[in-house]
Amino acid sequence: MSRPTTLDLPANVVSRPLETPRGAFAVLDGAPAPSPGAAPRGTVLLVPGFTGSKEDFLGLLAPLTAAGYRAVAVDGRGQFESAGPRDEAAYARGELAADVLAQTAVLAADAPLHVVGHSLGGQIVRSALLSGPSAPYASLTLMSSGPAAIAADQQARTQLLLDHLPAMDMETAWQAMRALEAGADADAAGDEEEAAAVPDWLDDFLHRRWIGTVPEQLLATARQLMTETDRVAELAALPLPKLVLSGEVDYAWPVPWLDDMAARLGARRVVIKDAGHSPNAEQPQDTAAALIAFWTDVEGR
Repeated sequence: MSRPTTLDLPANVVSRPLETPRGAFAVLDGAPAPSPGAAPRGTVLLVPGFTGSKEDFLGLLAPLTAAGYRAVAVDGRGQFESAGPRDEAAYARGELAADVLAQTAVLAADAPLHVVGHSLGGQIVRSALLSGPSAPYASLTLMSSGPAAIAADQQARTQLLLDHLPAMDMETAWQAMRALEAGADADAAGDEEEAAAVPDWLDDFLHRRWIGTVPEQLLATARQLMTETDRVAELAALPLPKLVLSGEVDYAWPVPWLDDMAARLGARRVVIKDAGHSPNAEQPQDTAAALIAFWTDVEGR
């Protein structure tokens, strides 16, 4: 579960609905910083992962917009502040990919569009790209997002959600999940007080995000993470600049898997120091710098 380091919106970022032919999606929309005589460099679409939300990218918005990009972080359907039906079929991979393409069509109207998918979001973006006519992306970044299904130990944890969530309300599931995580953190830290040191504002946000997410969205996407097939060769065939970015460790897809995927894609590979599965939240300045350097090369600046 990604943990934002702040919920404060920069002055040039607004929370609003993004209207598309497939419905409205809650977004954080960051306007590019004005630069005398220079046109905006482009737009960035940021797609979050499993149990995540647009707030996972908050730390990136200030540096990306300062570099001249419009940056739009989105809640997918049924995620946090975006509405979604109580029907697992509504969250099939094809439906989620179609949502990304609808968001893309709106955002790419006036400027080049770079797309960044974190974790599950990367696999959804990949499906969007492979679903039909080429989307108008200037580049693709897969952030902590692997080639196929998640690692076996994470599949076991995810299976617990699939086993128990259908029989629980979201509040009961939250309490059970937090108890499980607290025990695991305490074992790893060897100090229960240190493991439990989560700021009140963050604990409140994580709770609200969990309660706001549609349970059928969680169930459907959990199954996808456990059954995703390897589509790296298909993606490699698309003539699109690609970046594979991750932290130094990753619990969902081991770093050697990501190294191999980058090689197979012919992609640039960047590893963010002192970061794990969510470098966007854990080391946002370094992550933003890596993204901007990649896009600068893509744009030939």
